[in-house]
Amino acid sequence: MARSNKVLVLGLDGMEPDTTRRMVDAGRMPNVKKILERGAARHDLELLGAMPTITPAQWTTLACGCYPATHGVTDFWNQDPENLDTIIYGLDSHLCQAEQMWNVTAQAGKKTLVFQWPGSSWPPSSDSENLFVVDGTQPASVNYSIANIDIEKYIVASKDIKENVFIDHITSQSLGDAATDCVIDKLDLEEEEEENKYDDFEFNKDNKVELLLNRYKMKRIKNVDFHDIAAAGGSLAKVPYDKTESTISAPNNWSFAVPDGALEFVTYTSGGQLRRPCLILKGEDGKYAKVAVYRSKKDAEPLCVLQGDVFAVDVLDECIENGKKTMATRYYRLLELAEDGSLVRMWMSTAFKVDCDDRWSPKAIYKEAIENCGYVPPFTQMGGTSLEFAQKILTPLWRLNALWQSRVINYMIAEKGIEVVFSHHHFIDHSAHQIWNYACQKPGFEPEAEYQKQIDRTYEVADEYIGTYMHLLDEGWTIIITSDHGEMIHDKPLARLGSAAGVSAGIMRELGYTQFIKDENGNDTTEIDWENTKAIAIRTSYIWINLKGRDAHGIVDPADKYDLEEQIIDDLYRYRDENGDRIIAMAFHNKDAKVIGLDGQYTGDIVYMNRERHVSEHGQGLSTYRSYYGTTVSPIFIACGAGIIHDDDVKRTIRQVDVAPTIAVLLGLRMPAQCEGAPVYQILADQ
Repeated sequence: MARSNKVLVLGLDGMEPDTTRRMVDAGRMPNVKKILERGAARHDLELLGAMPTITPAQWTTLACGCYPATHGVTDFWNQDPENLDTIIYGLDSHLCQAEQMWNVTAQAGKKTLVFQWPGSSWPPSSDSENLFVVDGTQPASVNYSIANIDIEKYIVASKDIKENVFIDHITSQSLGDAATDCVIDKLDLEEEEEENKYDDFEFNKDNKVELLLNRYKMKRIKNVDFHDIAAAGGSLAKVPYDKTESTISAPNNWSFAVPDGALEFVTYTSGGQLRRPCLILKGEDGKYAKVAVYRSKKDAEPLCVLQGDVFAVDVLDECIENGKKTMATRYYRLLELAEDGSLVRMWMSTAFKVDCDDRWSPKAIYKEAIENCGYVPPFTQMGGTSLEFAQKILTPLWRLNALWQSRVINYMIAEKGIEVVFSHHHFIDHSAHQIWNYACQKPGFEPEAEYQKQIDRTYEVADEYIGTYMHLLDEGWTIIITSDHGEMIHDKPLARLGSAAGVSAGIMRELGYTQFIKDENGNDTTEIDWENTKAIAIRTSYIWINLKGRDAHGIVDPADKYDLEEQIIDDLYRYRDENGDRIIAMAFHNKDAKVIGLDGQYTGDIVYMNRERHVSEHGQGLSTYRSYYGTTVSPIFIACGAGIIHDDDVKRTIRQVDVAPTIAVLLGLRMPAQCEGAPVYQILADQ
């Protein structure tokens, strides 16, 4: 077999084959087309994914070449071994029970970079000097879980607004439709204790916003999903941000001469604790065209100047973290500016702390990265129901984030002599959770065709990102494009069974297997009535029996366990939703789930998969599912470069567990110790 000395894995979370093929055939992904013309893939570009189709589980499968039952990362959250209703954050390499391929390459003397690979990369599981690791503690973006110290802002300034108001996402709980004037002019900075704030966090109806904003900081949680999210929405459809409503007036009390005709307004950061004055400035034609943001009215130099549709990037400013002023970077963008200066709308990103090398190993590479490639960029959680936010913020900001990542990786290759790269980027998956669902027409929303254009634009960004590595093909590298899962647009109501973030009450409560303690009005609380609960569904695809001798509150005799499992499986197959549709595709006893790699101690007594078209973008169903607008849950696989033949119609079924052993053979190295896949010999060139 031919060998490759250098391998780059381009992992694009959520990238799926059907949309890629459609876009390639339409001439809208020219870089992927070039790779296909030189490399190898199935014609449908499909990679057979393992289950569940969840980010940390399947990136770990790709890294180790074995199924979740073997490597032990079985969902976004793993099961707490002591409490049936509790889950443990799954993006932690300590949970991985198998050897990662990057440890093999580093041990063999290959300088190896693992970049933002979620699920099994952090903390580094090898102390080899050849291993470089960047974050991976959450899928979203580098440093997000530790550097993000202030939430996004939406600013509306108008001559019609009579007073300045800061709308706090924590107080309003609903994207700023309830306002609190919490502007603080005299700042009393007090130290707040943040360490372990989210350990053993128990959700309730009043603090659900914390799941969205801070789930990456939570080690262990209790959460009950009663499935009250409307089918038209989704967990990321509406997200919290702070909002400023400001008056526009003539400039007042500036310490320097402001331009003729300028107008002023104000915005706030850090929970309303810091004021940032802004000037609206005229262009050469006399029309208002720019907004300058200042740290204070005493500073003649602005923090940034906004004009047109260009982002202001790497804007250094102070924020407040735990009661202390801390230097951070932000991005800004102007959304609307009336030519007469009567209205301004603009966006301010999350603030990322600058001094933040904790998730870089060795730490020194953080400083090199930001000095040579720019500060770590933010991402956005604004989009969802707002087509404007998706068009003007979500997609273009993710593009900038991806291009920064490619600069860092290419820098590391050129300057550090990196020979093997395992990289992950999350922009397709995150965008899918925001806007894919609206590409199937929903009442009261923008035309589905406009959201479909955003899907296509996201894939054009993916192609541009891939294109930044094309030069490596001429330098003897092998490039593998792959993903953990695809993204599907559901066009049927979601099954009320399966929740990646905790206990799934819905159908199990309706069938009587899960009971809840009642409040004084006879309504269910979020506290499980263990004395009357025989089984619970928890996480994406698992049901546990409340078993005597094993579980703390067990009531089911072990002798009755199998028959109860049979009864639950029968009831699930018989169950019909409000439209008369069956909601599950299959259900297994744990021992039988071996056929899909989900048996053993880390999953559940029953493992099930929901029916096609009744699942969300990914997660609760099989990786072969397809649905509206030609979308699929299937991951993707394309290989090109040294050691790879040209074959754009490979007949073999290629599985996720086959990726790691294929890399091993290309590099002439041993396979990971627990590997269960086989090299894709059909695409490897002869020596």
